[in-house]
Amino acid sequence: MPIATPLDTLDPDAPLALRHLWLINALRWVRGDESDVQASVSRVRAFVDAVQATPEAQARWQRWWRQFIGTVDITPLLADHGFAPRTAFLSEFGNRLRKKVLPGTPETTDMAELFDLLLSSRFDVRWLKALDSETLKRLHSGLIEPLPEAATPSDSGGFWEGALMDALVYCASQICATGFASEIRGRMSPEAKAGRAFHQLPADFDGLRREVDAHGARSPQALAAADALRASLDACRHAAYTVYSHLEEHGVSVGIVFRLRQLRERVVRMKQLLDCLQSEQPERATAALLADLAQVGIDHRSVRSLIASSSQLTAAKVAERSAESGEHYITRNAAEYRGMLRKAAGGGAIVGLTVWVKFLMVGLGLTAFWGGFANGVNYATSFVIIMLLHLTLATKQPAVTAPAMVAKLRDIKQPGAVRSFVDEVANLFRSQIASIVGNIGMVIPVVALISLVTSLLTGHAMVDEHKAYEVLKSISLLGPLLLFAAFTGVLLFASSIIAGWVENWYVFHNLDSAMQHNPRFTAVLGRERAARWAGFMRRNISGLAANISLGFMLGLVPAFMTFFGIGLDVRHVTLSAGQVAAAAMALGWGALGEPALWWAVAGVVFIGPINLGVSFYLAFRLALRAQNISEVNRQLIRAAIKRRIRAAPLSFLLPPRHLKPEPDGPTAPDPNTAQDHG
Repeated sequence: MPIATPLDTLDPDAPLALRHLWLINALRWVRGDESDVQASVSRVRAFVDAVQATPEAQARWQRWWRQFIGTVDITPLLADHGFAPRTAFLSEFGNRLRKKVLPGTPETTDMAELFDLLLSSRFDVRWLKALDSETLKRLHSGLIEPLPEAATPSDSGGFWEGALMDALVYCASQICATGFASEIRGRMSPEAKAGRAFHQLPADFDGLRREVDAHGARSPQALAAADALRASLDACRHAAYTVYSHLEEHGVSVGIVFRLRQLRERVVRMKQLLDCLQSEQPERATAALLADLAQVGIDHRSVRSLIASSSQLTAAKVAERSAESGEHYITRNAAEYRGMLRKAAGGGAIVGLTVWVKFLMVGLGLTAFWGGFANGVNYATSFVIIMLLHLTLATKQPAVTAPAMVAKLRDIKQPGAVRSFVDEVANLFRSQIASIVGNIGMVIPVVALISLVTSLLTGHAMVDEHKAYEVLKSISLLGPLLLFAAFTGVLLFASSIIAGWVENWYVFHNLDSAMQHNPRFTAVLGRERAARWAGFMRRNISGLAANISLGFMLGLVPAFMTFFGIGLDVRHVTLSAGQVAAAAMALGWGALGEPALWWAVAGVVFIGPINLGVSFYLAFRLALRAQNISEVNRQLIRAAIKRRIRAAPLSFLLPPRHLKPEPDGPTAPDPNTAQDHG
């Protein structure tokens, strides 16, 4: 029994929108329930059979095809489908959001817009690739090739060849425009500029067009011209790649990375069009091109893939800059371990003063926003003072030490690379213990001392009894404390990302040189002072951004959450320990018999590991992606850490005097440390 086809509803004289709706429904019929590729291929064969069954069906199809190619411009599909209409990251981001929210219309003469409605499923890619050669030849010879007289094909190859040549013109012009853009051209290497690859590309394309017009697309002369054009495209691609070296040295721009990726994809598209133009099996090449365009269209609608592809190099640079900062927070011997304890104790003393100021501001009766803003100023000031005095705040470490650890894995195939990484894990764990012990060990006596002095001078403790019970309840392990501590870990990680981004932005715009040499700065500050300020900002811009952003996030995020009706608060281990100490001093010796106090103490014990664990995990995942560490190598790392725990568990707690070397295990087959900037 023959398969019913959509041919019965084909109306060549229908309005534009209805003709395109018929084509959308016909392809939906081919797709079926998207469960069987071969069933879709069978439906394509059935449609070709139905068209070729009678002269009336053939005439009706040819009239419809004449209307279609006469009103729809196919060139934008071949040249521009999958590319941003404007070569800017933010505009493309907005364009993709618009496509997700707003529906498309079939009433269009732009094939690129219509194509997203025609082939909108990943299943379409599968059945297009599954079409066999015989079916493709029948489609080409029976439905597409016998063009009607009104189609106005060029003498050299018809409608399809003309569309391919026009698309090649558009692609070549876009590649040259990107290569000649000042932000790209100015960052190429001297050798790439001297090669003048983008100057040569138009000439090589003109040579191809002359040979195609004179001798045909598949003539030996045209094939030789196409080879020269491919070599010119490769030269343009390699010249553009030299921009990445400049970005890695002088800071990364998401916009420039986005333009470079667009250029690379344009080069790939031109090569696909050339293959389609000169293939000995044009129907096979056309089907492959359509399948690729369908896949590109699906990917082009993804906001996540845009962010991931454009920000990968930025993430790598942020992780690299965090790694440089993180080296200062890892202790590797007993002397550094004792030094970390001293620095953490100093940081805890500063936080003790911060807790006192926080409770002073409670009496001001500020609204939620202004109270949060005041707390943000208090926290940020405290954190910056800790940084400038070269002291330590425990929870600031993981987000910057994780990239420093992963940096050890850049050459994972080298002997000792995994063992060196495991050493860093043990070093980091010891450093965290030292910093937490130092912070809490000092913040509690400092808060107690301030509370005693306050009581002697004013007759009142740092907080009253009612507020003390509220504090103990808010930090109790019985409440949502663990969730709040994990959320604080996210904020700690976010502050490190902000720090890396700000430092990258500072370096990218060469602001330290501007501060040192700009006439407006030197006229006000003098050359020597301007140079000192420039050096200070270059050394501390990352730390200032991290500490100020963390302070304001800890202060303002709870206020914003309350505004939206979300009861999400922050719990920082050192600040929480100080608040519990203040509450205990307010309640006096009787607090030792209060269960609420001990539940709050238990809460502080859990806050620290959760703060550290969440921020470290997020930073570690980012660093692994930035360094492109494969899953095989990750398993190798996990096995090595387990061996170290069994062999020398105390190395995670105390600086080891002598540690017997252990094997790295089998060499990983794929280091995955070289990034493909294409």
